[in-house]
Amino acid sequence: MTNKKTLLVLADGSVYEGLSFGADVDAYGEVVFNTSMIGYQEMLTDPSYAGQIVVPTYPLIGNYGTSQHDVESNKIQVRGFVVREECTQPNHYLNQQTLHDYLRESNIPGLHGIDTRSLTRKLRSYGVMMGYLTSEKSAEEALAELKKLPDYGTQDFVKQVSTNAPYPWEPGNDKDLPHIVVLDCGLKYNILRLLKQQGCRVTAVPCTTSAGEIMKLNPDGILLSPGPGDPELLDYIVETVKGLVGKKPMMGICLGNQLIARAFGGKNFKLKFGHRGGNHPVRDLKTGRIHITAQNHGYAVDPDTLKDGLEVTQINLNDGTVEGLRHKELPIFCIQYHSEASPGPLDNTYLFEDFMKMVRGK
Repeated sequence: MTNKKTLLVLADGSVYEGLSFGADVDAYGEVVFNTSMIGYQEMLTDPSYAGQIVVPTYPLIGNYGTSQHDVESNKIQVRGFVVREECTQPNHYLNQQTLHDYLRESNIPGLHGIDTRSLTRKLRSYGVMMGYLTSEKSAEEALAELKKLPDYGTQDFVKQVSTNAPYPWEPGNDKDLPHIVVLDCGLKYNILRLLKQQGCRVTAVPCTTSAGEIMKLNPDGILLSPGPGDPELLDYIVETVKGLVGKKPMMGICLGNQLIARAFGGKNFKLKFGHRGGNHPVRDLKTGRIHITAQNHGYAVDPDTLKDGLEVTQINLNDGTVEGLRHKELPIFCIQYHSEASPGPLDNTYLFEDFMKMVRGK
């Protein structure tokens, strides 16, 4: 049943009342906001949102429906979806079903009709926090239940979203092409699409794959994907990265940036409300150029902890946090933002070209 009275109860006791859409189930997760005006289906299927309830700041959501053309993984990854206004009559030539039906089929609850501006201001002022979505419990019952549940920062979501087995992306007559192995920590399909466009043979492997197992695949380059959660929990992947350093050219995106930092002795810290949206300005420290970037992360690298030849190459203009790293001697570079976009601007897809130049030794 849709349009039931539904509550979003935050860990600080705040309550937001609206109406249900999608699946009629309870859900909990870290409540975060995204400032992109479009791309809600890419947000829903982005594995970096695992364990989170997502709040788009743009008020009208669902107006162009949903389509298989816009998925970024094999399922909806968010725990819940909270919007100001849900569009029930989408209009787009690629539309296959409404947002309500799309969520309902995946058993994901939605909440509409709340003041998302007020909720966003709350998260900006006090920081992201855990929340509970329910159409059955009272606010007091939901808060009591939420206090029993594990906090977002204590869980390894990467193992939940990573592939279970290696797989090639769009295999064909490509045996003679450069082979890129992508360590799947929560990758988006557009990373694989863009690598394929660069003339590569692409293989995705599970996050638990060891450095030795990756090298047996004879890669020409290695890409560390984005992913969810706290990078300080991922010692097993850091050991893999350490085992790959210096053996093949390496690129890291988002979580991959944080893992490379850790492999060189760096540490990461949690941001107050994170960077999530399609309009974040980043400055390249070498050229001075400003890039408009797509971002989705709640943690950042502490630049004061970097060592062993790793240096900061880009910073965020909003808060000065690290947005890019490069090794002074080894063929390694990484970025905190999403060069693959989806959603967001495609201004930074040139980084895949830079990576392939490194792979080809140019």
